[in-house]
Amino acid sequence: MSVTQGILLLFIGYLIFTLDKKQENIPVPTILVFLGIGMSFIPYFSSIHVTEHMIYHIFLPPLLFVSAYRFPPNQFKKHIGIILFLATAGILLTVGILGVVIYTMSGPFLSLSLIGGLLLASILTPTDPVSVVSILKKSTGDEKIADVVEGESLINDGTSIVIFSVLLGLYTNQQDFSVSSFLSEFLLVSLGGTALGIAFGWLMSKGVHYTHNKEYQVMLSIVLAYGIFNIAEGMGVSGVLATVFAGLMLSFEYGRTIKENHFKESLDGFWSIIESSALSLLFLLIGIEAVQYLQVSILGFAFIVFVLSMIVRFIIITGTTSIFHKWRKRISWRESTIITWSGLKGSMSVFLILSFQASHADGNELLLSLSFTTVLISLILQSLGVYPLSKKLL
Repeated sequence: MSVTQGILLLFIGYLIFTLDKKQENIPVPTILVFLGIGMSFIPYFSSIHVTEHMIYHIFLPPLLFVSAYRFPPNQFKKHIGIILFLATAGILLTVGILGVVIYTMSGPFLSLSLIGGLLLASILTPTDPVSVVSILKKSTGDEKIADVVEGESLINDGTSIVIFSVLLGLYTNQQDFSVSSFLSEFLLVSLGGTALGIAFGWLMSKGVHYTHNKEYQVMLSIVLAYGIFNIAEGMGVSGVLATVFAGLMLSFEYGRTIKENHFKESLDGFWSIIESSALSLLFLLIGIEAVQYLQVSILGFAFIVFVLSMIVRFIIITGTTSIFHKWRKRISWRESTIITWSGLKGSMSVFLILSFQASHADGNELLLSLSFTTVLISLILQSLGVYPLSKKLL
């Protein structure tokens, strides 16, 4: 992508975000994806190619950091039980159940092994509610649902990468599966990333006291967002969780003091611009990239897979809230329905698809097409349906 192309995409994103201020219930990412699909037929933009490295190392760190930093620490502590369960055990259950169901129903549509079904399920489990959180808060008047949805998304991105990596190794016959090795890798990657994020987030919260220059303090936050991500990845632990917990730790530390209010204002202003810019580029690029994966022949099964993913997610969420008495009182079936519908697919799923394509694309064109088409269906239908559904149920 050239500098000129990037500037044009940013300008288009600016126009759409300006429009969204007038139509607050229309999610910006959905509009951007449609525009990106249309722009892919223009020769000037069709040459743009999106890679997994671009999404993972350029776009994800700032988006993860700003979401984590803004997440209310008191709400995280209040809902930590259900957030952690859904983002860990909930994902494992979802991948297992959804993968088996997809494998069972895939016969008339494509040749798919059980591992292939599980791999597809792992691609579809990470949630990306960035386009609907603000709509949820406005339409329901209750931030509890939005906090659970956003909190789950922050953690499950890291979990999904570990599960996907293990299943990809099995799918490509590069490794054998054992429960002990999977659990040890999962714990090492997850806990290692979490520990690094907490440590560096705490260090930054203390480090800003040594300078009263707001610009330097904001520069330090950039170093933290990208630095901790790459340090963690270089050490073989989760960069996603490291960045998330660095942001959460920073939010927690500044929630306890008013000493650095001027810093928080500068940080909010800077990262708001970065977030809008990154979202503009990311979803336009997803739309441009999606066209080469779309196949009409697989559209019907992609819709079936989307419906199945919603059913399995609803079962997991309602089952979770029914088993634990404390959670049952907090979340009704109506709220479970909203949480289910709000867990749409997005940037992390696209990264996993591109990672699969880069490592093992030959002979898997239909599986890639099915994955990308299902993600697009989820992104479009769920983001458009959040407002009317939440208004009807709550």
